[in-house]
Amino acid sequence: MDPGPGHEGGAEDWQCPLPCHCGLVDYQVSAQGSEYFQLEVRLLDQEGKVVAQGTGGRGQLQVPNAHLWWPYLMHEHPAYLYSLEVRLTAQTAAGAVSDFYALPVGIRTVAVTEHRFLINGKPFYFHGVNKHEDADIRGRGFDWPLLVKDFNLLRWLGANAFRTSHYPYAEEVMQLCDRYGIVVIDESPGVGIVLAQSYSNESLQHHLQVMEELVRRDKNHPAVVMWSVANEPASFLKPAGYYFKTLIAHTKALDPSRPVTFVTNSNYEADLGAPYVDVICVNSYYSWYHDYGHLEVIQLHLATEFENWYRTYQKPIIQSEYGAGSIAGFHQDPPLMFSEEYQKGLLEQYHLVLDQKRKDYVVGELIWNFADFMTDQSPQRVLGNKKGIFTRQRQPKAAAFLLRERYWKLANETMYHLSAAKSQCLENSPFSF
Repeated sequence: MDPGPGHEGGAEDWQCPLPCHCGLVDYQVSAQGSEYFQLEVRLLDQEGKVVAQGTGGRGQLQVPNAHLWWPYLMHEHPAYLYSLEVRLTAQTAAGAVSDFYALPVGIRTVAVTEHRFLINGKPFYFHGVNKHEDADIRGRGFDWPLLVKDFNLLRWLGANAFRTSHYPYAEEVMQLCDRYGIVVIDESPGVGIVLAQSYSNESLQHHLQVMEELVRRDKNHPAVVMWSVANEPASFLKPAGYYFKTLIAHTKALDPSRPVTFVTNSNYEADLGAPYVDVICVNSYYSWYHDYGHLEVIQLHLATEFENWYRTYQKPIIQSEYGAGSIAGFHQDPPLMFSEEYQKGLLEQYHLVLDQKRKDYVVGELIWNFADFMTDQSPQRVLGNKKGIFTRQRQPKAAAFLLRERYWKLANETMYHLSAAKSQCLENSPFSF
């Protein structure tokens, strides 16, 4: 029930997804129990109209004039979902018995070029967050009221994406992402792979199984556009090359329709897993974990890092983590570490470089973190990790307003380019929107 193959080619090859285009929905249904049954499959639009139908356990539905699933702030009608309805009718001693199952389905494509990430053939720029399933009172875990609050804050922020750092989130989270158009980098719990024994055959076999479980569960979510197999592994260790080559190839075999990555903090020259990813995802914390207090060094360090990665691999890059800790209400001028001014100033220095490089090959930025979260006690943590742009109680710090202004500016640029592309298509096409 995943979308068809992605559009190939660079951003300059983008073709307007006119409503005359035919959408493809591949389906495979398995049933247990009796061998004497019939399967009927129907695809309904949001008005309840049947737009495609089929029979049997496997097939492809062709959807004329398909409504595409677009991310939030990328289209005037984002997150369009069809309903795939499967009806099984089995013959029993008591007569015919039917069972019914419905699944929301989005039709969209994903592709990666040397310097662009494409959704429905159009360049997509990730401007979003990293999260945790964490808040005070309940602690770690799924919480419906908290989830609704967080999604309202994401929309207020103008965020269009997040990474499930560093584990799969509850299925309800993924369902809301489908409905709201929030794009997801879906990450496995592959964190802490830092010892040589972490790359043993036993670990690899378990990791392969974990990716099978993750892909099986989340493959039908249109919001999921990329798999992340690990976070900050010691990918410079000698066994890492074979390990990630095998793991990424396995994930691609499970799902050929999505790119695969892992999130690295290794040096570009030493990273043995980077040759096998589709997108380079890099974490860095300039002027936080080193060069304390020296915001002036960020631009040179970050620009150099981006240039080294791209020169080496010729792949699009996402700044998958960056940030600084701040304690709400702490103010210092000149900015000092842990003040709101320092967090805001650090982000501003990163943004200057990101604005330069996103014209070329940087395709996203994800702040660390959406909200403060609890950690183990240590001298480095003040009641947990304070790198959130919101407090653990979801109150905004100064950095939240900075990011809101930035993300809405980025979103308005995207909508402008989309409108311009529409106008160009209308001039050269007999079809109308």
